Amino acid sequence: MAEQKRVLVTGAAGFLGSHLCDRFIKEGFRVVGMDNLLTGNIQNIEHLFPLKEFEFYHHDITKYIHVPGRIDYILHFASPASPIDYLKMPIQTLKVGALGTHNVLGVALAKKARILVASTSEVYGDPLVHPQVEEYWGNVNPIGPRGVYDEAKRFLESITMAYHNFHGVETRMIRIFNTYGPRMRLDDGRALPTFMSQALRGEDVTVFGDGSQTRSFCYVDDLVEGIYRLLMSDYHMPVNIGNPAEITLKDFAEEVVELVGNKNVKIVYEPLPKDDPKQRRPDITKAKEILGWEPKVDRSEGLKRTLEYFKQHI
Repeated sequence: MAEQKRVLVTGAAGFLGSHLCDRFIKEGFRVVGMDNLLTGNIQNIEHLFPLKEFEFYHHDITKYIHVPGRIDYILHFASPASPIDYLKMPIQTLKVGALGTHNVLGVALAKKARILVASTSEVYGDPLVHPQVEEYWGNVNPIGPRGVYDEAKRFLESITMAYHNFHGVETRMIRIFNTYGPRMRLDDGRALPTFMSQALRGEDVTVFGDGSQTRSFCYVDDLVEGIYRLLMSDYHMPVNIGNPAEITLKDFAEEVVELVGNKNVKIVYEPLPKDDPKQRRPDITKAKEILGWEPKVDRSEGLKRTLEYFKQHI
């Protein structure tokens, strides 16, 4: 009988990392989770600890990484990912994107593993092209407050491509657009957790700017499916994975308030943070053509599932 394939997931206790651990266990892999728990939550993966197919390393990937035994695949998802985190931890954000990615690529090279790295729609910055296609180089302020995250991810893409071209490492690159679902941190500062937790607590819901800026929200199960298909594909250039259904943040806040159903909640407006992108919508032509992927869960269904989780954790 063939030996089970083994996958290393960095950022395993995070929102996306934990869902990936679940998916790969379900697909019959042995999963090695790695996380320093800087922004991850051990509760996201504690249901996996009794399983013989799962092992966990409490480790900071900006330090030397040692995992004994074979590794067939690596999913590199370690990084603070919300503005509230990377504004609070700018140096760690840059280090995990640079040193951490370098170390993980070193493991891929040594183990002859295929690696998928998590990039982001933030590499497009405040885009001058709409919707965003993978060929667009972006409009990023390297010294602005968001630059620590944007440039960390741009560097991640550069070094990944260098390892692919120079060392022949099998690499895959995903550019993730706004994703939501169970296991998001209630206090992570992004639009959906903020709106939902404020509305559940009966507080005013805070929208930055006039709310005309747009986002495109993809449910986590759809994203995980896209990641799985990309890892198993033969395509090594970046691929956008996200939901092209675009909505203004004002309309999104209203949707969330209506869903929560608290009649006393009002929407209030605060000044827009510096370099906040005004438009965000993925062009997913490549994902459709190369991976046969497109999102299946519509926003109303995804929001209902997410609300159930938030009600239990508020």
